[in-house]
Amino acid sequence: MAKKTITDLDVQGKTVLMRVDFNVPLDDDGHITDDRRIRMPLPSIDYVRNHGGKLILMSHLGRPKGGGDPGDVKYSMRPVAARLSELLNRPVQFAEDVVGDDAKTKAAALKPGHVLLIENLRFENGEKKGDEAFASQLANMADIYCNNAFGTCHRTDASMYAVPKIMKEQGKDAVVGFLVNKEIEYLSDAVNSPARPFVAILGGAKVADKIGVLENLINICDKILIGGAMAYTFALAQGKTIGDSLIEKDPEKRAADVAFAKSIIERAGDKLHLPVDTHCGDAFSGDCNKQIVQGDIPDGWEGFDIGPQTIKDFRHALKDAKTIVWNGPMGVFEMPPFDHGTFEVAKAIAAVTQDNGAISIIGGGDSAAAIEVAGLAEQVSHVSTGGGASLAMLEGKKFEAVEVLDDK
Repeated sequence: MAKKTITDLDVQGKTVLMRVDFNVPLDDDGHITDDRRIRMPLPSIDYVRNHGGKLILMSHLGRPKGGGDPGDVKYSMRPVAARLSELLNRPVQFAEDVVGDDAKTKAAALKPGHVLLIENLRFENGEKKGDEAFASQLANMADIYCNNAFGTCHRTDASMYAVPKIMKEQGKDAVVGFLVNKEIEYLSDAVNSPARPFVAILGGAKVADKIGVLENLINICDKILIGGAMAYTFALAQGKTIGDSLIEKDPEKRAADVAFAKSIIERAGDKLHLPVDTHCGDAFSGDCNKQIVQGDIPDGWEGFDIGPQTIKDFRHALKDAKTIVWNGPMGVFEMPPFDHGTFEVAKAIAAVTQDNGAISIIGGGDSAAAIEVAGLAEQVSHVSTGGGASLAMLEGKKFEAVEVLDDK
């Protein structure tokens, strides 16, 4: 899947239309609460600027319904433009629309080294629909397309697929940025040619979200470690009781999840490592009554984290790993003391990476947040910027938004 990158092109004097993932969290006053997604694409942004390119940045933010309201601060990209200006230490122009007069005028007036951020792509209904008429207006603004938004690479929104397709039809270049290139290298290598032993750690709430990943990894991995709330579905499949622990509420879906878990247990054999003890509470609160439970969880108690023996078992399972993929926390890591299992697994991954030279890939979403909070992001090989996209790649899916780009 090797694709041309922005470094393969001469951007001097050219206008580069770069799709980024600036879908950052905002508080009720429109203030950014976590700017990681703005910081991550900076190397590609700086490359274009420093090599005399003119840069138009585009992204979605949130999920405005029906095209949204361009005046709605909750979904406007304006705070992102302000924060990006601070990070670049230079002004970033902001267009009040996406393909309207303001965006087109400012795009046409860009000078080498200058940056323009256009308004939220999802203010245009054509974005989610993949509309080619809308995409053509974006495509006509620039000479080069650059996909630097891994978090949306599994989608075929207009800015992800139709725009590069049209620009290629116009004889223009369509390439990846540093961020997407790095994601493809790490995740595709993990799936296609992992150093062994290859260990996958899967957590989070829903078994249904991980079915495709489990189906693919069961044939690739040497070990699969299961934690988080999805472990309770596996406990049911083993005939255990789980008290009030989180599982799928719909009876038909729950039955399907349990049947799938049973099939994984049967097929995976010794590859599969499930929790042997659980850190439980009698209420969803850090101040609740707590106990460590081995085996069945009593009524009135809920599992919130893996227990100490499971932590030891998982640490042991990781000690010789050469490739590690982690997607999903081991418990309610936002609520101490039920963050302990997640952070201990994070420490174990970092230790194996640093001490044994393992390749460790943290699969975005809550796992990325956990490794950041643990202060260990610099001690693992790669922290993915796309939760859903990294899962899709681990399932072995092809991304049309990547396939359409220029090959090396």
